[in-house]
Amino acid sequence: MKVLHVYRTYFPDSQGGLEEVIRQICLAAGKHGVTSRVFTLSDEPFPHTLPRVEADVVRVRKTFEIASCGFALTGMRRFAREVEWADIVHYHYPWPFSDVMYLMLGRHRPAILTYHSDIVRQQFLLSVYRPLMSRYLDAMDLIVATSPNYFATSEVLTEYADKVEVIPIGLDEPSYPALPEQNRDKAAAKQKYGEDFFLFVGVLRYYKGLHILLDAMQGAPYTVVIVGSGPVENELREQARRLGLDNVIFAGFVSDREKMALFSLCRAVVFPSYLRSEAFGVTLLEGAMSSRPLISAEVGSGTSHVNINGETGLVVPPGNSRALREAMDDLYQHPEKARQMGLKARQRYEDLFTGSRMGARYADAYRRILAAQPTAASA
Repeated sequence: MKVLHVYRTYFPDSQGGLEEVIRQICLAAGKHGVTSRVFTLSDEPFPHTLPRVEADVVRVRKTFEIASCGFALTGMRRFAREVEWADIVHYHYPWPFSDVMYLMLGRHRPAILTYHSDIVRQQFLLSVYRPLMSRYLDAMDLIVATSPNYFATSEVLTEYADKVEVIPIGLDEPSYPALPEQNRDKAAAKQKYGEDFFLFVGVLRYYKGLHILLDAMQGAPYTVVIVGSGPVENELREQARRLGLDNVIFAGFVSDREKMALFSLCRAVVFPSYLRSEAFGVTLLEGAMSSRPLISAEVGSGTSHVNINGETGLVVPPGNSRALREAMDDLYQHPEKARQMGLKARQRYEDLFTGSRMGARYADAYRRILAAQPTAASA
């Protein structure tokens, strides 16, 4: 079975949670006879086809961008070729340009869509885009929500309840670098960052709530390490400078090996996203997989499906720097409590969020969609 994934960004051009989700789906579904490709945009799409372990990545040049939506006017012919290759096309929402590509060139192929997030910030553009969005979602054979929480609280998803299936995101632990307790990566990271710090990993975007985290760090007796880069990085660095924060480390992009070393060294993972643009939080899963307690905000999304307040970590009100500080103080002052919550986070990962569980469910969904076609494609 051949599956084409479609999203506006992917490795190695971008390193974010949604890209990791696509990687994990490709890896996990591959164990069920699925061959994957990823169609994406790039500022420098050379080579045009980039082989990776999980999938071949087909890149076309991004022509321009409006409100984080990339367009590739010269990539339509290549998209049409990739659609012909595929038995089923797997779209990842939101990316409005993919709506256009589907309606123009992809309607003759079975289609599944993973709904990663509502459109939250661009409300005026949403009002203009809504008719196109409705035609696109109406045409999908199946829409996947990544958590029961997001399904229950999304007005868009409730409109399509009869075709929505919940498949939580999962991570395949062997796809991450193994980290023995006393290896050089951990020793190097410890020398560079110390230990028992709080850790954030992700693209530095407006909805991640890092400005709230910086406010909370004023006068804290511990350190926070912020891994990643992104559109608001300069603003955050200026805020940290203005507040005189010498307990905040901006690590930038790090390798996967260093990232996993940081997970093994931190006291807890802090994830202060305060808007519904944060639909799940792959970093929370990576922290749970690493047996670390989690701190997140309640925004009615999948973050609170991963992190159960008082069990796997602490959940605080969104946008509340005082509550965030109190949660960090609590886990810093009570290391045994933090350790026990980390163990429960690991158990929840094993029970609900493994890559094998996710891969089996997506492979089953693909086969059901193909079997339901008037002329069933060969799996």
